[in-house]
Amino acid sequence: MEFELSEEQRMIRTEVRRLCDEFGDEYWRERDRRHEYPAAFHETFADHGWFGLTVPEEYGGQGYGVQEASIVQQEIARSGAAMAGTSLTAHHTFSTEPLVVYGDEAHKERYLPRIAAGDAQVCTGVTEPNAGTDTSRIETYARRDGEEYVVDGQKIWTSKAGQADLMMLLARTTPREDADRFGGMTLFFTDFDRGMDGIDVSEIPKAGRGASPSYEVWFDGFRLPAEDRIGEEGDGFRYLLQFANAERVSIAACAVGIGQAAVEKAADYAADRVVFDAPIGSYQAVQHPLADSWAKLEQDELMVRKAAWLYDRDEDCGAEANAAKLRASEDSIEACERAVRAHGGMGYAKEYDVERYWRETMINVIAPISNEMAKNYIGQHVLDLPKSY
Repeated sequence: MEFELSEEQRMIRTEVRRLCDEFGDEYWRERDRRHEYPAAFHETFADHGWFGLTVPEEYGGQGYGVQEASIVQQEIARSGAAMAGTSLTAHHTFSTEPLVVYGDEAHKERYLPRIAAGDAQVCTGVTEPNAGTDTSRIETYARRDGEEYVVDGQKIWTSKAGQADLMMLLARTTPREDADRFGGMTLFFTDFDRGMDGIDVSEIPKAGRGASPSYEVWFDGFRLPAEDRIGEEGDGFRYLLQFANAERVSIAACAVGIGQAAVEKAADYAADRVVFDAPIGSYQAVQHPLADSWAKLEQDELMVRKAAWLYDRDEDCGAEANAAKLRASEDSIEACERAVRAHGGMGYAKEYDVERYWRETMINVIAPISNEMAKNYIGQHVLDLPKSY
């Protein structure tokens, strides 16, 4: 493993930073305040081809791996966009992977070029209110009816469902009692619009990511073509599990970026703010927590790089991906809290942005799985301890 980024990866980082410089903290602060979708940011990144980052070149994408995708996610988060910006690119990057690997040629031709060109936004329908972390208990059901499936049920925490053109959907096709724990669920990649027959969408008010809305989605007799099924019926959840580590790496990269942004903001403020005739950054009570967070986030970034390196080499990275997600998310929250404290009362003011970073990075300890589940993985698969659930 090389610890230094390749020349091409450094060019990616430089270009993403350049684009993000057009959308600083003020832009994201206003989008958050207004709960307004960042259309200009979306258009800029689409125009420069970043929504096709991991889409194969034969479908109009760039064909990069998780390492490059994590660099992009980290830089967007670090720019002040935090999770609101990274959620735009994450779904285009990672929700397409099951289609790339398991979709048939016609299926890929229908959707991947649109995604790579930035002409179609993707949302993911997996989480349900009565299932939570135990995906085996999802209740949304897709019943085969000739050349179509008829879908009934509910999804929750579906980011961008109000803006999406496409959805990756996981639904039951066999009752739970008639299937093994990971079977009986089928994956679809299909056209989706909140105005389509059989779909109802409602936004969920939440603490952070005001510029990246989350929704509940209800399906009531929603029809989708059978040709939009990914792979074999009943194997959808198994397909998804193969890409779980990529999602954990992505979340970890975002968390590192937000934490770094917070530390940089706090250091700049602490260097300028004078109290008792000296910059507050000279006081160890302010300086040392920021130094500690910087060190932790540097370590976290190295774990992200290792996990992504293993993933792109098709090597087992479950331990590394879960460890990166666990530590980066916790260290990011700590860094953001320390940044708020370093700003004193102004840390609580929206104009200094660190409170927004703090609100936005909180999601990373909860999603896509909780840190408790990441610890369970490490305990059971690394330390060989018994399972408790």
